[in-house]
Amino acid sequence: MTNKKLRILGTRGVPAAHGGFETFAEHLAVYLQEQGWQVTVYCQACSGNAISEDTWRGIRRVHVPVTVQGAISTVLFDWKSTWHACRESGLVLTLGYNTAVFGLIYRLTGTRNIINMDGIEWRRQKWPAWARFWLWLNDWLGCFIGNHLIADHPEIKALLSGRVSPNKIAMIPYGADCIKMHAPEPYGLRRETYAVVIARAEPENLILDMVRAWSRKTRKLTLVVLGDYQLGLPYQLAVKAAASDEVLFTGAIYDKEIVQALRVNALFYLHGHTVGGTNPSLVEALGAGNAIVAHDNKFNRWVAGDAALYFSDEDGCAAIIDTLLTDDKQLAKLKSQALRRHQEAFTWEKILAEYQALFEQWI
Repeated sequence: MTNKKLRILGTRGVPAAHGGFETFAEHLAVYLQEQGWQVTVYCQACSGNAISEDTWRGIRRVHVPVTVQGAISTVLFDWKSTWHACRESGLVLTLGYNTAVFGLIYRLTGTRNIINMDGIEWRRQKWPAWARFWLWLNDWLGCFIGNHLIADHPEIKALLSGRVSPNKIAMIPYGADCIKMHAPEPYGLRRETYAVVIARAEPENLILDMVRAWSRKTRKLTLVVLGDYQLGLPYQLAVKAAASDEVLFTGAIYDKEIVQALRVNALFYLHGHTVGGTNPSLVEALGAGNAIVAHDNKFNRWVAGDAALYFSDEDGCAAIIDTLLTDDKQLAKLKSQALRRHQEAFTWEKILAEYQALFEQWI
């Protein structure tokens, strides 16, 4: 029997159908399975009463039913998954610190738990005060409860190093596929006739600023905005109200091929994220060879480097849009630098090999 056993917790499961952590978990699980590891991924089920199991691409999936809705469903799923995982052998990888306190069970049972500390979730404006306190508390607890920590960005490692020894922290960023083909054209959008925004509709992602910047004047091009916009949510209503007729809201899209097509065919990509470490959407833009317009902060600057032009406010964003719509040479330069930056730091081969090397130190 191999001692290369890993259990992955903290995502909704595989195959990926939601966010960045699910995509990462899928890539990591498949990679490790091909390297001879026995991999288990805990998956959240919406129905049923009992925990069940199956196999997907050689990966063991443990389906944990949670029938309640809202934030409490994630907490309950994490609790059930942790209780199940602590009774088995092997290494645990926990993706995210949102319920890091549950890791005390691993300490009591002698289970080695590596935590990917994700970004600075408790700073997000969408959370009410009590949720921000819960996240902040678990951010701190995770540093001490986990056997080892993973930071996905140098600035996140620097933050965590103020709490625990830097030797306890590995800095491994997020990865992305390289997309070079000219994919089909979803929604009838011809190649390079639009720019694209791919982000959750939350204030800290500055979607309102970017939509206003685009809508200041007639562009004769389309701004395509992906994401779930619901009636009754003030920020999302404000974004839609600010949009000109040249802004297309597609809704949330979970079809990987459609999202990749929208990326690779875009004239450029706008990225307004202000909170967090290595953002998956920004890395995926690099892998797609997108020219990038990004908010100017230390997180985005390390990831994109010279593959982006940076704005600090709505006026700055509008000025960059004006420039790129008339400067083909600048666009071509940014696209080339995006692919170079991706190959330099964010290929899946590099990222997954670094994870495996870390795991081998702990089994």
